[in-house]
Amino acid sequence: MGSGDRQAAEPLLGKQLSESSSGEHTVKRTGTVWTAMAHIITAVIGSGVLSLAWSVAQLGWAGGPAAMVFFAGVTAVQSSLIADCYISHDPERGVVRNRSYVDAVRLYLGEKSHLFCCFFLNFSLFGTGVVYTLTSATSMRAIQRSNCYHREGHDAACSVGGDGYYMLLFGLAQVVLSQIPGFHDMAGLSVFAAAMSFFYAFVGVGLGLAKVISNGVIMGGIGGVPMVSTPQKVWRVSQAVGDILFAYPFSLVLLEIEDTLRSPPPENETMKRATRASIVITAFFYLCCGCLGYAAFGDGTPGNLLTGFGFYEPYWLIDLANLCIVLHLLGGYQVYTQPVFGFADRHFGGAAFDVKLPGTARRVNAFRLCFRTAFVAATTALAVWFPYFNEVIGLLGAFTFWPLAIYFPVEMYLTRNKVEPWSRQWLAIHAFSSGCFLICVFASVGSAVGVFGSETS
Repeated sequence: MGSGDRQAAEPLLGKQLSESSSGEHTVKRTGTVWTAMAHIITAVIGSGVLSLAWSVAQLGWAGGPAAMVFFAGVTAVQSSLIADCYISHDPERGVVRNRSYVDAVRLYLGEKSHLFCCFFLNFSLFGTGVVYTLTSATSMRAIQRSNCYHREGHDAACSVGGDGYYMLLFGLAQVVLSQIPGFHDMAGLSVFAAAMSFFYAFVGVGLGLAKVISNGVIMGGIGGVPMVSTPQKVWRVSQAVGDILFAYPFSLVLLEIEDTLRSPPPENETMKRATRASIVITAFFYLCCGCLGYAAFGDGTPGNLLTGFGFYEPYWLIDLANLCIVLHLLGGYQVYTQPVFGFADRHFGGAAFDVKLPGTARRVNAFRLCFRTAFVAATTALAVWFPYFNEVIGLLGAFTFWPLAIYFPVEMYLTRNKVEPWSRQWLAIHAFSSGCFLICVFASVGSAVGVFGSETS
């Protein structure tokens, strides 16, 4: 879709193309399809992969796998639309790189859309930081409980606290990691985090398979977990759809990842290759974890296979898997907060000052140090003070998913490619957008019920 435009513009490239739409200095881009895949997998395969068994249990053998495959396709489509928006042809500035999601929205859709996008995008990314902080504490606490169950027995109370302490430790680590200048400098962290995600996903798959073999039967049913009333079933289904829906997209950080890629080949082509491969890998792990978990536990499938203690033994493997979740979240937090840091640096970055260290002197950006530390402190404090904030984020995420992951990508694509209104392509793209909107509204029901406490699961 965008490669023809990119090739036609080759004579215009050079210094002008190497600058961002915000006028930053030349950045050396060395990323490949492999580093892009590492960033994507770090962003997408989070600890939520282990909760997908619960989602499959609510939807059943018919709806669960179908929903995961369907939303993988939705993610592939919207990611392809955004990837083509990286290189733009501005009448005044020529060929320009859109180095961030909000820059692309401003260029293609105007200032009003840019302001609307900035608010929801940064709020969503901030909320993700809070949820990652909460999740890290859950996994650290699960290690304590696993050791307790091993010592005292599986029926022991094993009530442990200390969530705030674990969150503060996670926040302290993020203060250090947040000083990484940007995506261009964190390929190693993403590769490490992606490896951690593969490990604990493999553990979840392996334990699920072992449980199925031990049971000697595949548990579960076509319609999923039965409920006492139709409204309760609808709520559970909508929440399960929401969990699967929001487990895939990485559109909020896609252009930042694409901006790390070297050229040639054209960045959008490399990004699409990385996206397709990453989505296939992600969908495979999601199907394995979700389906094997449901097959192992049936209607009793826990909310999380590792922290919900569907498995107790071998306890050391449970401990190691939960440790890998925490290590993965260290990188995942940075993947989702670097766009906020980059936006702040481009628009509000201050002067630098010299800091003398023993035997050397490093130049430190004062604004970067203060803003990023304050951002991490804010996400940590909110997680400590309001430990159920992830339920609210689930509701707000449901409302912001459609405009950020569907509406803006669709409108940018239509504007960039000058698609004729009411043409077949125009109608097909708007049908895709409208269908996703209806699904998003339905998925919001489950989050709303969870927040307002209309039902306890």
